[in-house]
Amino acid sequence: MEADYHQPSPARALTAMCNDSEDPYPSLSDYHDYEPNLEFDDTELQTTSNTVRLLDEKLELSSSGVVVDYLESPVSDGTIEENFEEALVDAPVIITEEDLAALDTELADEEDYQDIAKLGIVEVVGDDSAGRKIIVVSACKLPPVGKEVFNHAKLLRYLTRTLDTFVEQDYSLVYFHCGLTSKNKPPLSWLWQAYKAFDRKYKKNLKALYLVHPTNFIKIVWQIFKPAISAKFGRKVMYVNYLEELAQYINLDQLIIPQQVIEHDEQLTAKNKKNSLASSPSSVVATPVGTTQFGATLQFIKENNDGDPIPPIVRQCVEFLDTPDALETEGIFRRSANVTVIKELQSRCNQGLPVDFRGDPHIAAVLLKTFLRELEEPLMTYELYDEITQFQTFSKDERPRRVKILVLEKLPEDNYQLLKYIVQFLSRVMDRCDLNKMTSSNLAVVFGPNLVRAPPSKGMSLSAIGPINQFIDFLFIYQDKIFII
Repeated sequence: MEADYHQPSPARALTAMCNDSEDPYPSLSDYHDYEPNLEFDDTELQTTSNTVRLLDEKLELSSSGVVVDYLESPVSDGTIEENFEEALVDAPVIITEEDLAALDTELADEEDYQDIAKLGIVEVVGDDSAGRKIIVVSACKLPPVGKEVFNHAKLLRYLTRTLDTFVEQDYSLVYFHCGLTSKNKPPLSWLWQAYKAFDRKYKKNLKALYLVHPTNFIKIVWQIFKPAISAKFGRKVMYVNYLEELAQYINLDQLIIPQQVIEHDEQLTAKNKKNSLASSPSSVVATPVGTTQFGATLQFIKENNDGDPIPPIVRQCVEFLDTPDALETEGIFRRSANVTVIKELQSRCNQGLPVDFRGDPHIAAVLLKTFLRELEEPLMTYELYDEITQFQTFSKDERPRRVKILVLEKLPEDNYQLLKYIVQFLSRVMDRCDLNKMTSSNLAVVFGPNLVRAPPSKGMSLSAIGPINQFIDFLFIYQDKIFII
């Protein structure tokens, strides 16, 4: 019987953000502005006098050369920065409930997004240090407004469609501001519409919004929107002045960073060596080579662990999670864990020291995903990537045979043994989905990018996410027929 795949239909809700219950996320940058003690209230924006006065004050101070609480970008890459008065002359347009309802109708319709997808404005990549999915938005890839007006409304629909796949689990958003110029910037009213369109279901599980290479423009816009933004949401927003700073929380090798952004960062770093916010560990603990597991190859780990094809840390995580209390934990594998704790346990593991999960299933779950993500080569090898991403093109009758050949014949033996061990464990997780809410499709969204990665020469694209998740979903559902007992 063939698996039935369903694409979630987008849903909007006019829900205030001020009641978010998640814990505040610490600011990354010393230059991050603290949020006001204001909750969401549309009436704040109905009266424009305060906003206009605030804007006038900012502009007056900026024009007089006074720095207003921010680290200004020392070089200009053409990004809107110095001449932002014209861009902010109009107050944000507040869309009504009827406007949002119309947007719902548009989102519900089937739409071809190939023209938007090929621009690469939005990309879904790996996970951050806390095990959260990373979504990257690059302003420099917005096309200039010329004879053909770019459809910003369609971009918004595409962005919400992308997020719909990931909003049920914790995720992070990286926005590269470099390259947003007066020629390709979206209207200010569109920014406000985007904020309104992303209702609570999007904001709740967004744990960090990194604004990379912010300029005066983006900071002034933030000041304008502050009265309407939940303080809890505001604490998730972090200014990142250098890529080296971002690297403390995200492995930059996972990101698809435009060359324009890299060059701009090099200019900033060269001109601001004294003000560099880069930090390096005060002490480096030498890792005993034989005990290394994170970032190693399966063959290396096997050779240094008595020939066992199951790495010790994987076995520890699975045995801890394979208990009734852990298996019945709601949101297991969908929640993040404390970054410091995860890094500490990784270090202890690589030094051959005991690992204590502190009774927290989420810590063990994140460590298991982190191990898979940091393997030198993914469990489903690079060689199999093209075939896996073609999964949707296989007919229903052909899929069982093609997947069996791929897993049983083309996968290396050590990879096969570990994959079988993990998938059989996850089948027990699925057996408790009425309590933990982890169905096969939910687990596929979580594990797909950790089991299957694009070769470094290609890079992951949004178009590959669907086929990969469907392949992994199929693998989970029919594991008893695929793997040899």
